[in-house]
Amino acid sequence: MPFTPRTPRVVAARRLQRRRERDATGRFLAEGPQAVREALSRPRTVVELFGTPAALDRYADLAAAAARDDVPVSEVTDDALAALAETVSPQGLVAVCRHLDVPLETALARRPRLVAVLAGIRDPGNAGTVLRTADAAGATVVVFAGETVDPYNGKCVRSSAGSVFHVDVVRERDPAAVVATARAAGLTVLAATGHGADDLDELADAGRLAAPTAWLFGSEAHGLPGELATAADARVRVPLHGRAESLNLAAAAAVCLYASARAQR
Repeated sequence: MPFTPRTPRVVAARRLQRRRERDATGRFLAEGPQAVREALSRPRTVVELFGTPAALDRYADLAAAAARDDVPVSEVTDDALAALAETVSPQGLVAVCRHLDVPLETALARRPRLVAVLAGIRDPGNAGTVLRTADAAGATVVVFAGETVDPYNGKCVRSSAGSVFHVDVVRERDPAAVVATARAAGLTVLAATGHGADDLDELADAGRLAAPTAWLFGSEAHGLPGELATAADARVRVPLHGRAESLNLAAAAAVCLYASARAQR
């Protein structure tokens, strides 16, 4: 019989909606076929796959891929799936995944050319979108620094559209240590700020974006902490050619990361 909302394994998985439980167990939930597909593509990431009978039939390839990797595939009722999911209209699949954390030194030892550092970003949707954008631009490391939202928050995972499984995810409590370690690894550290002294287009024209780079992004409401922006090699503003007061965080991050990606290629 399919598992119900009261089945112990469903109850245990549902607790992962809380950060305290995610931190204690080192596990998190990935919801929907796209996230499940990307999670299964990363070896030893998925611990268990839950699905309604209809979803397991519709996405039989994912169920088969899980079974090949000795991942338990558990049928659940619609009510049980609704309890595990955090969206209004769930798509029938939820995977329990292991944390993906990589130590900062290990990630930088791989000599990435493009790194995104999220500092003090509290909104999980914004954080997940920037992570997705960084992945699309070719960044291979995304650092969640300081008081930034948990990368395994359900909304952050969903907003990343599977990109959380593509990059090295680093969590570091001290943003200043991230800047120092990145610079020691040979990365130029650039702070994205609306009031920066350096214009992004001018940096690009001068060839200053071609070097391996770590971009610092702050919260949409408060921006980067002053001391962190000061610690960067340059404080960079995106030029505004129209009458808009500013760009939102995700748009600004996309412009900066793609400017570096283009210069590096």
